[in-house]
Amino acid sequence: SVVIQECYVQNTAREYAKLYAAEAEPLEGFGEVPEIIPIFLIHRPANNIPYATVEEELVGEFVKYSVKDGKEVNFLRRDTEAGQKCCTFQHWVYEKTNGNLLVTDLQGVGMKLTDVGIATLAKGYKGFKGNCSFSFIEQFRALHQCNEYCEMLGLKSLRTTHQKQRKTMSNKSKNLPNSSTVKKMVPKKAREPRDFISSEH
Repeated sequence: SVVIQECYVQNTAREYAKLYAAEAEPLEGFGEVPEIIPIFLIHRPANNIPYATVEEELVGEFVKYSVKDGKEVNFLRRDTEAGQKCCTFQHWVYEKTNGNLLVTDLQGVGMKLTDVGIATLAKGYKGFKGNCSFSFIEQFRALHQCNEYCEMLGLKSLRTTHQKQRKTMSNKSKNLPNSSTVKKMVPKKAREPRDFISSEH
């Protein structure tokens, strides 16, 4: 069901965020690290919507820190500490998984994030398939700009590798389906108030 998938995705992303924190927190000057809050599945057998998700309520200004697609560029990503650290988290996961997995839709209040997505390459990663199109990974590679936190973690810039790949891949890319057809295959559902998110299965 959609609800179970949502829990699985967020809690998988949460495990990566914990590993990121363990690596980043000891670094001098890094400071607070973004956290993905846990999401719990509850079963309500008497209810006509038997499964629901529960999570901590985030109070404050809700901000989207990551690029959803090429059209939506959020300047708060570059201008705030939380935004920069979210971009670094994406870069860190991308490098850790050799470009096979990306945590997307980083959004929340301050350093507390929720309702994230995961994009994997078409074949998935270690048996896990994300809930976002793999075109998000290509977009991230093209749009990510390293910041001081990427440098603190010693992450490799994506700029040079991307430009080299473009030359060799330009002939092949004509055969790939364009991103709009890929996106249709993996619709990201509209957000409803969380307590009432449901799936009839």
